[in-house]
Amino acid sequence: MANEGLWQQVVKLNGDETARRAKCQYLPEPNRYTIVLLNREYIVNVSEKQIVGAKSQSQAGFAEELCILAYLINSKDMPLADKLTPPQSLRDGQFFFRGPHSLPTGKLEKVFGDSPELLYNAIEGLGTKRHDFGDAAITLYVLPRIPITIVIWRGDEEFDARASVLFDQTAADQLPLDALWMTVNTTMKALVGAVT
Repeated sequence: MANEGLWQQVVKLNGDETARRAKCQYLPEPNRYTIVLLNREYIVNVSEKQIVGAKSQSQAGFAEELCILAYLINSKDMPLADKLTPPQSLRDGQFFFRGPHSLPTGKLEKVFGDSPELLYNAIEGLGTKRHDFGDAAITLYVLPRIPITIVIWRGDEEFDARASVLFDQTAADQLPLDALWMTVNTTMKALVGAVT
């Protein structure tokens, strides 16, 4: 089973305490959580080790499952810092977010670089907040305590398009860096998929 090690940890969690930390809902019979990922509600059935969409009943993909399970295990009941930081400035981020773990901002630049305003079309229904920096910028909650900010700068004759991904300073306290990397990839896939 994919993510078996994470499931083994989730099975041992105290449901009420985990729900408080993760800002989600816990229901003891059967043993399950209801949690929101990218504005979509999922049911985490701990007894059956299965995650399905609350409305669609379709099985969560590997990436979604990993993000949700890692979040249930690691999340902390703490306020946001409300300070944006690049991934390299997170604890150990300068070593992790490079090479194969570089964030794939090139995908965002390719899709939104000529028309940054398309970013706003992509986020309809994702519960986002717009910002006035760059040529287009949004913050969306991937998970209840994990906001991600995406900024797009338009390309022109002089400069190539540019995209940045920023986290709240608390992000590395809520998720390990590999799971944060996966949440960004999951988010980018949703945004790009919404306009292509």
